[in-house]
Amino acid sequence: MALRGAEEGAREENLKRTLEPHKDATLFLAPARVGHRKKMNLKSERRGIHVDQSELLCKKGCGYYGNPAWQGFCSKCWREEYHKARQKQIQEDWELAERLQREEEEAYASSQSTQGAQSLTFSKFEEKKTNEKTRKVTTVKKFFTASSRAGAKKAAQEKIVKQGHLGRERNADNILRDLKEIFTPSWELASPTEAEIQESKSPSPSINRQASIETDRVSKEFIEFLKTYHKPGQDIYKQCKLFLDTMNHKRDLSIEEQSECAQDFYQNVAEKLQTRWKVPPEKVEKAMDQIEKYIMTRQYKYVFCPETTDDEKKDLAVQKRIRALHWVTPQMLCVPVNEEIPEVSDMVVKAITDIIEMDSKRVPRDKLACITKCSKHIFNAIKITKNEPASADDFLPTLIYIVLKGNPPRLQSNIQYITRFCNPSRLMTGEDGYYFTNLCCAVAFIEKLDAQSLNLSQEDFDRFMTGQTSPKKQESDSWSPDVCLGVKQMYKNLDLLSQLNERQERIVSEAKKLEKDLIDWTDGVAKEVQDIVEKYPLEIKPKNQALAAIDSENVENDKLPPPLQPQVYAG
Repeated sequence: MALRGAEEGAREENLKRTLEPHKDATLFLAPARVGHRKKMNLKSERRGIHVDQSELLCKKGCGYYGNPAWQGFCSKCWREEYHKARQKQIQEDWELAERLQREEEEAYASSQSTQGAQSLTFSKFEEKKTNEKTRKVTTVKKFFTASSRAGAKKAAQEKIVKQGHLGRERNADNILRDLKEIFTPSWELASPTEAEIQESKSPSPSINRQASIETDRVSKEFIEFLKTYHKPGQDIYKQCKLFLDTMNHKRDLSIEEQSECAQDFYQNVAEKLQTRWKVPPEKVEKAMDQIEKYIMTRQYKYVFCPETTDDEKKDLAVQKRIRALHWVTPQMLCVPVNEEIPEVSDMVVKAITDIIEMDSKRVPRDKLACITKCSKHIFNAIKITKNEPASADDFLPTLIYIVLKGNPPRLQSNIQYITRFCNPSRLMTGEDGYYFTNLCCAVAFIEKLDAQSLNLSQEDFDRFMTGQTSPKKQESDSWSPDVCLGVKQMYKNLDLLSQLNERQERIVSEAKKLEKDLIDWTDGVAKEVQDIVEKYPLEIKPKNQALAAIDSENVENDKLPPPLQPQVYAG
């Protein structure tokens, strides 16, 4: 309660400082500017982003920033609503269990009352018979097991002596450990938690080895930081180790329940620092940052994008959506940034780098710092382009453009991780909370982006989304003379690729048509041949025998005299 009171006391001042340039601003996309004056006279307005500053705040009216992941509430109001709903559900489940148990007991009692009268006499007889048999067997055993009592007595004495030695050794160890804890600071004991023991026993590939090095570095920095707090530092260190052990035993809980444990721990530690040890607010904030860094560095691999959630599925869906929207231009979003200016282009590149670098951080505060740096680069780019301070009207469309152009990896997982395990005071107030809320709004806008938001017809929007065509690029005649030649060549190559793509699509279409015509022609010829064969069947006659000589069958030819030979007479 003391923490909430202090935060409420500084709430108005933080909001005033953060929203001073944007207090009367409304986030929307202005009408699209077309090159021709006639189109400007049409005054066609674009339906796009329309988010008032009041919509960024908690819908319960507490004055803190809300979050779409918390259904528009801030972290404190969301936890209150969550606890109310949870207690109501527990109460309903308890009443249902009691009613079912009562009905079961009544049914069992009614069934037993009908059977009890019939089996009462027989059960008493069986019980008496069993007792008598047991008594006789025990009496007979006593005659043959006289020495077993002495052996049992001797074993019991040895057990007592052994336990006495172990008890004395254990008491001595406990005394030494207690004395060591009294005269040694807790961070110098350096007893590993169960999570650290498991990490040391696990295999150590390069990723695990790198994580272990970072964990050791963060631990040393945390211990050095707590030494400046003296007695409160020792208690903070013990509570952090206890919390890590507790989280190690709660791996089976849902990620939302683990988030509740972390938020409760943050709140309890902050209240102790303020009420019990009277630590100044600025030192409390630094201590909470170090505590978050120490804890979440160890918990990162267990609570970031766990398998029990659909965070990975959402990441893939957002990435696929952003890839499909690669054709969106700054003019469609009315982004007041001129990337032809070298300084502005550098700012855009830095903003994209920062938003992508967010995924490499392990601590929620570091991820928020990446979002803040990205947002500041956006404001600087707008300021250089317009030669005046940027406003919220220009910031959100530019942030959407940066997200579309950068396509940050695991965007939804990072947003959920920050929402679940970041120090709630950072998300509710200050510039970090303001920029993070705008990022959530940008992602929500991208997921619901339609043709009306970009002032396009549904037909053109569908063609752009399916890749059948792309928006017309800027003509080379309209370039200013001081534009970089590489940019001109890039757009020229893009136009050429677009033309080649259209020609390839036509060629593929004609090839498919030709293939279909060939198949139809082959089928037609085969059908005609079949019809002719059926109409005029082909008869194949046997081969004729060879013709014999005229006198081949005259056997008497061998007896004929030889033919006459011409003779010459001399006269």
